[in-house]
Amino acid sequence: MTGRSNRALIVDDDDDMRFLLRVLIEAANEGLAVAAEARNATEAVDRWREHQPDVVVLDNRMPGRSGLDVAAEILAEQPDQSIILFSAYLDDETVLRADALGIRACLSKEDYDQLPAALWQHGPAA
Repeated sequence: MTGRSNRALIVDDDDDMRFLLRVLIEAANEGLAVAAEARNATEAVDRWREHQPDVVVLDNRMPGRSGLDVAAEILAEQPDQSIILFSAYLDDETVLRADALGIRACLSKEDYDQLPAALWQHGPAA
């Protein structure tokens, strides 16, 4: 994977979770990088427009608008944007809605250590 890069936008309302994901992504040291972070839906869309990341790592349960709402807005503007829904609450209905929207993958927060592989799988070369 040398010479390739993959920039992620981390969206989560929990400061500790954003920190954990940043450390995990940066420690992978395989060309993965954090383009930006956001703690709510409004920041998510603003950071996405500003930084144009390769992949959006998006929590679903946030105050105000949900991650699925954010994904719908982003995908309406850029249908080929790669989004990974990263949530502790991935019931069948949420996964079906995510799939219908065009979200590339759903990853449980319990499986956070699989995020670097998911970023490559759903990143710019995917």
